[in-house]
Amino acid sequence: MIQQEKFDQVFDLMKMSFPESEYREYKNQRKLLSDRRYHLLTEENKQGEVIAFLAGWEFDTFRYVENIAVSPSIRGGGIGKRLMERFMRQSTLPIILEVEEPQDDLKKRRVRFYERLGFYLGDFKYVQPPLREGVLVLPLCIMSYPEKLTESQFEFVRKVLYREVYNFNNLSTQRH
Repeated sequence: MIQQEKFDQVFDLMKMSFPESEYREYKNQRKLLSDRRYHLLTEENKQGEVIAFLAGWEFDTFRYVENIAVSPSIRGGGIGKRLMERFMRQSTLPIILEVEEPQDDLKKRRVRFYERLGFYLGDFKYVQPPLREGVLVLPLCIMSYPEKLTESQFEFVRKVLYREVYNFNNLSTQRH
């Protein structure tokens, strides 16, 4: 189990890297550490401070990258790529992640980053259920590795994510 101090550093980096709607409140994020399927990979500097992390889930048929972040002062130096490659090497299961729709240069660069690692941008509409009270669903895209998802694979992945990651069971109202 990750130490409290390290978790606090991960959470601080999460707050710096994502809009509030894209991560859980502290107590709910911390609670995930007791779920055997949830894993945190961290990268630390020489002083032992967390400078990057990857939060992922291990399910029976696929793995899911929930968050990956690198400290803003050192982005672009290859740490995110190393974390992703480490996660990818840990299992032979397919990997799923969510990205924002590639509508501007920054979002397109993120998609290209994952494509260079072998991920495919999906063709099916997807929304991320809210991670906090009072937050709306967020339109995102699913990327997959090592192959593009078929529609039935996408539907299966979506149902697992909604149920297990988001604790969201009202699937019928979220189809787009």
